[in-house]
Amino acid sequence: MAIIVIVMHDLRGGGAEKMMVRLANQLSANGDSVHLVLTAEGGVNKKFVNENVNLVELGCERTLSSFGKLRKTLKAIEPDAILSVLTHINVIAGITCFSLGWQSKLSVSERNAFSLDRALKTDRVMKLVYFIAPFIYQLLPKPVIAVSKGVADDLVEHTMVKRKNVTTASNPVITVETIEASKSAPQHEWIINSDIPVLLSIGRLSHQKGFDLLLKAFSLVQSEIKCRLIIYGEGELREDLVEQVNELSLSEVVSFPGYIANPIAEMKAADLYILSSRFEGSPNAIVEAMSVNTPVIAFDCPHGPKEILRDGTVAPLVEYLDVDALAKAIVSTLKAKKPVDYTQDVARFSSANSANEYRRLLLE
Repeated sequence: MAIIVIVMHDLRGGGAEKMMVRLANQLSANGDSVHLVLTAEGGVNKKFVNENVNLVELGCERTLSSFGKLRKTLKAIEPDAILSVLTHINVIAGITCFSLGWQSKLSVSERNAFSLDRALKTDRVMKLVYFIAPFIYQLLPKPVIAVSKGVADDLVEHTMVKRKNVTTASNPVITVETIEASKSAPQHEWIINSDIPVLLSIGRLSHQKGFDLLLKAFSLVQSEIKCRLIIYGEGELREDLVEQVNELSLSEVVSFPGYIANPIAEMKAADLYILSSRFEGSPNAIVEAMSVNTPVIAFDCPHGPKEILRDGTVAPLVEYLDVDALAKAIVSTLKAKKPVDYTQDVARFSSANSANEYRRLLLE
């Protein structure tokens, strides 16, 4: 049994938060003593933390102010290994571990394209964080754990981090719980009473997820096939997207139900899942959809879809940001009504496999 600490900001509704809860649960189920330490507190994924995982909430308003509490907490736990997740947490975890002389215990994880994430930061503190992070990564004995080869390549290409100092590990997307949840009945009325095809997409309502592009493509699809589109998620662009729906006269066929904690039943019953992101790290939702054999389509965005869909041999990989091509792919997939079996393609994303990969990297 190993003592493992996972450090995060909170357990809000993002992909990284959901994946780390699943990783913590699986490591704990495998017999390790797992401590999930939040520099802040709470979040919608808190309720999914297994009772055998020790959840510690430091309650700090700002990440950089958590140094004292984080140092004290880590010292009290005396872990064998520490995993920090997301760039700003990696920086404070790195500083804390250096102060304890524990840099050999720390592994950091990058979840998104570093260069693209960095370009979106306007806050001075976050700009400083992204400047400092690569220096810390280079000083750590253990390699940075990226969620995909594309994320690893981006980090090497755009920072001082060397190729030998980066590795990859698969996300724990498929769990016993998601398999069980897939047997449940869907909740959305359009899926329950589906008289025409229902398309599905999930993610934060932000520029990154490209839902504005999806709506444009969906508008073109309407002239070919009558169908409906459900977009699950919350975010800063909700009002803009609703306004776009109204401008495109799509209000009767597009729904924004909000955040959904476990969308697997909706995915299983949908006719098609679409990833329209401008960039990703390793998109979990498309793997979830594939795990229940729902047909998928994705933009060939940086990074993740090309690896998951194996250069488009597994499912359609649409030219990056090409709205017309996306619309054509949607129409052709719906018309084909071709059964799919992605079982082997997503096997590496099981929580059991992911936990083994992470455990090996954390404790080597």
